[in-house]
Formats: sequence, C-alpha cells, structure tokens
Amino acid sequence: MSKLTRQDLMSLEKYAEKRAAFRQQVMAHKKQRCVMLGNHLTLYFEDRLTIQYQIQEMLRIEKIFEKAAIEEELAAYNPLIPDGTNWKATMMIEFTDIEERRQALAQMIDIEQRIWTQIRNCEKIFAIADEDLERTTEEKTSAVHFLRFEIPVSQIAMLKNGETLHFGVDHPNYHFSTEIQPFIRDRIVNDLT
Repeated sequence: MSKLTRQDLMSLEKYAEKRAAFRQQVMAHKKQRCVMLGNHLTLYFEDRLTIQYQIQEMLRIEKIFEKAAIEEELAAYNPLIPDGTNWKATMMIEFTDIEERRQALAQMIDIEQRIWTQIRNCEKIFAIADEDLERTTEEKTSAVHFLRFEIPVSQIAMLKNGETLHFGVDHPNYHFSTEIQPFIRDRIVNDLT
C-alpha cells in the first residue's frame, strides 16, 4: 500500500467543504475493518484511507498548512499504513465507566503483548506493539495501542485461498478469541500483497 504524500491531502479550505461527506465515508469504511475481542477491546485495522482521515483531522485541528509541518504529520502517520506483508491496527480498550476503566487498565498491564492472529491451525502470530513509544507503565496500560502483525508469505497465500482467520488475546486477566467474519476478513486480507 503506497504511503501518503502532500499531494494526496486536501487543503484546509477544501477539507472544510468535504469533511462531512469524507468523515461519513471513512466511518463506514472503518466499521468494515474492526474486530471486537470481547466487550472491551477492539482492533481497528488501518489502511491508506483511515490514515488520510487521521492526518486531515490533525491538520484541521492544529490549523497546519505549512509544507514542513505537513511533512512532519506525514512522517508520523505514514508508518501506520500496512506495508503489504502486515496488518497495522489501533487497539482500543474501552469502558464507559471511568472508575471501571481505571481499574481494568491497572489489571491489563502488557495486554498489548498478548494480542494474536492465527491462520487456520498455524502457529499464533503475536502483535508487535507500540513501536513508536512505550504506552505501559508499572501501574497501568494505556487505553490505546498501535499494533503490527507480520504475516509470513506462506500464510498470506493461505489467506488469499480462503483459509480461516482468528484473532484473540491471551492475558491472565482477559481472554478472548474469535473467527473473523468473512466480510471483514476479505477486507483486511486485501491489505496483503
């Protein structure tokens, strides 16, 4: 998947005009690229469109229009676009009650290291987490993590031939696994070349 350049981005003025429709398009797209692991953990699989949206929103919020500053945003966000042999996902730990969330994050330290995918009955592939910076302390984990799943070429071929795909988490305080629905599976398999 090709990385984004300044030419792929809308100016602040053009984005203001197109934002509502673009946001609606991206939100519908994201719904078809998310995997829930139980009631409190969701993986949102990123691609070029989702990252473009994130960059456009950052440019808008920060009122960034200068070339150098736009290039900085591209450098920060482009690594979140899959490279063809991997999936990149934003993992969200979600609790509506603030106190419940605080307690859960304290009990889920290192959960980001325990997220996996499995093609058919092959060995589990554990995510590589938070390559940009550490998001877990001795007291708690973060509610947001960035994951990369490196898929062996032989298993990419298996996926392209329709093999089953599972995701899960093996943490002492949070266990869950699921087979991915075909319509979501097909969308993220298209990220692999």
